[in-house]
Amino acid sequence: MPPHAMTDSPTNTSTHSPTTTAAALTDADVDRLRTDTPGVGQVLHFNNAGASLPPRPVLDAVKAHLDLEARIGGYEAEAEAQDKLTHTYAALARLLNCRSDEIALMENATRAWDMVFYAMRFSPGDRIVTARASYASNYIAFLHMAQRSGVEIVVLPCDETGQADVAALAAMLDEPDHRIKLIAITHVPTNGGLVNPAAEIGTLARAAGLPYLLDACQSAGQLPLDVTKLGCTMLSATGRKYCRGPRGTGFLYVRRDWIDRLDPPFLDLHAAEWVSPDRYEVRADAKRFETWEGFVAGKIGLGVAIDYALAIGLDAIAQRIDDLSNQLRQGLACLKGATVQDLGQHPCGIVTFTLQGQSPQTIQRRLAEMHRINVSTTTVSGTRLDMEARHLQDMVRASVHYYNSSAEVDRFCEAVGTLTH
Repeated sequence: MPPHAMTDSPTNTSTHSPTTTAAALTDADVDRLRTDTPGVGQVLHFNNAGASLPPRPVLDAVKAHLDLEARIGGYEAEAEAQDKLTHTYAALARLLNCRSDEIALMENATRAWDMVFYAMRFSPGDRIVTARASYASNYIAFLHMAQRSGVEIVVLPCDETGQADVAALAAMLDEPDHRIKLIAITHVPTNGGLVNPAAEIGTLARAAGLPYLLDACQSAGQLPLDVTKLGCTMLSATGRKYCRGPRGTGFLYVRRDWIDRLDPPFLDLHAAEWVSPDRYEVRADAKRFETWEGFVAGKIGLGVAIDYALAIGLDAIAQRIDDLSNQLRQGLACLKGATVQDLGQHPCGIVTFTLQGQSPQTIQRRLAEMHRINVSTTTVSGTRLDMEARHLQDMVRASVHYYNSSAEVDRFCEAVGTLTH
């Protein structure tokens, strides 16, 4: 397995199939990946849904460009790095199985999501369909648009597993006057391992001719994402989570036939050209959603991170994360007073749980102070509709990645077990 298999030369803008491998990661593979991850010698990191530990090639790429900026200047360093920047678009196109001109590089996933959401034009009575596990930032934008434009927010019911109910969406779309203007779904919510049926929803959206915005912030890098199979019109994601890229990076996909239908909420001299004193022309590609200024070293590092993931293979990554998260859920379920709270038919690498008599914040603090273990907490304010429906205020969120070891899972469960005594 070649984790360093990367190239700085850009590929063309034609459609590429995602690079995945069917072979599972071996113990030797994992050992090499851990050697490539300096942080594993310092902490047990189960906060990959917050920000993963970056691999050494990403660190080297970011540091090298910052050093170049220090030596010759920021503008000059960017000019020298054009091939690397171009390559980042091509790497993301391979990850998503799309064209490079359908990709925009963004500061983060929320800005990527906002840029296309606010690029749409809504009228009173239009309906936005979403799922119960919507992320707070997205739902706040829905509420904002409801106040501004009079749209109606429709929340899909859940099926028996807790996933968004595809049959309910199909029934809505069968109504002669459904007034649905946008379907916007969070693929994997911030508060657990639920994986919403994104491709099934995409099939319905495409058949109905409706735009479909998929928030892939927590799924990009841990699950294979092929936009032709997902059927999404737009997709937003971050670099810092499962992609193992730098903080301050994100990306946006917009299907080619929808780019010119979307009017970005703001423009600058990168997104548009000032062609005469009283006229400007907006870019024809997805870069119309970008701004001129950005984190150049981070963009380069993001491309290296995507190369790194593709060299391992997204199928192999998904299988490894699945194995570790299953082990973690089983281990936690055996602990007295522990309750695993994840929903879905096949939960992913985010594992949420509660411990009787212990607040999640106390668990987080004690794991860090006593065991050098990183986790995070998730609260009702992040996914209010879902948490309130399940009568939950907060949970511990432990999120595994492929570089974590089985021994770390055992150590984690033992550490949590000490908190029950």
